[in-house]
Amino acid sequence: MVIEIDDEAISHLGETSLMRQHQQLKSNLLLLLAALIWGFAFVAQRQGMEHTGPFTFNAVRFVLGALSLVPLIWVMDRQSGQSREQIRTSFRSASVYGLCTGIILFAGASLQQIGLLYTTAGKAAFVTGLYIVIVPFFGLFLKQRLGLNSGIGAVLAVIGLYLLCITNDLKLGKGDLYELAGALFWSVHILMIDRFSRKTDVLKLSLVQIITCSLLSFIVAVSTEQIELSGLSDAIIPLLYGGICSVGIAYTLQIVGQKNARPAQAAIILSLETVFAAIGGYLLLDERLGVRAGLGCLFMLIGMIVPQLPQLKRDVMVTSGRKKKSA
Repeated sequence: MVIEIDDEAISHLGETSLMRQHQQLKSNLLLLLAALIWGFAFVAQRQGMEHTGPFTFNAVRFVLGALSLVPLIWVMDRQSGQSREQIRTSFRSASVYGLCTGIILFAGASLQQIGLLYTTAGKAAFVTGLYIVIVPFFGLFLKQRLGLNSGIGAVLAVIGLYLLCITNDLKLGKGDLYELAGALFWSVHILMIDRFSRKTDVLKLSLVQIITCSLLSFIVAVSTEQIELSGLSDAIIPLLYGGICSVGIAYTLQIVGQKNARPAQAAIILSLETVFAAIGGYLLLDERLGVRAGLGCLFMLIGMIVPQLPQLKRDVMVTSGRKKKSA
């Protein structure tokens, strides 16, 4: 039997492979830039609160983030060729889901912002990053799979958390507790977005949740904080960075980047925001972690990456109180 090899087909496959690799490299670079922006956003958020309260800061930065998303949504709608009625329908659908996720976003963002009053930008980023480890465990309640990697990652993350945050009297610092509580809400938020994004336009969903978070932050700010224009003026650079760059630009980079990136790679790259936050805190705020805290950060970073690596063992699914091995 003679098998003929089509040189043109082989050449085409080679070109397709190279193109795919180029797209993946481009996507990874976009995701890395998003992680860089988000990492330094912790620094901006901490600096901003030197001039204004946490709820006021969040209210303004999320408004700026919403405004930066509007042109992008307008362009995407024009390119999609949808009718006005179809656009209105997609906004109505996104509003329902966006309201729900916006409430959770408000809780997570508020706890994170308050925590930054009492802890460093680097520590806040690493504790917040625990959502990568927490999400798989929360997923058990939705009958999602839990791999061995997630268990190993959780153990490493807990060791890192102990080294980074636990004081000599075996207590978490006040700011670290806020960040840890915030990480729980971020985990819920990720699971909600994962489910709702399949049912509606993701950009419109993001816009509605950002507006919801901003409105709730304004309500609390008016009730509990003194809003001064001079304070907002002094915090204008952190506000612009936290709003336009962190919410608008970085979110868009994530959307574009994840189109051609592998999910595991994307999660690993985005988790590097914790490293960039520590670097930013050191360079801009003169925050020093020390040997023990640095070792804790290393354990936590490894703990965040391990769940995204190829599975070491077949997954385990927990349903109806019993463990079942999945095929």
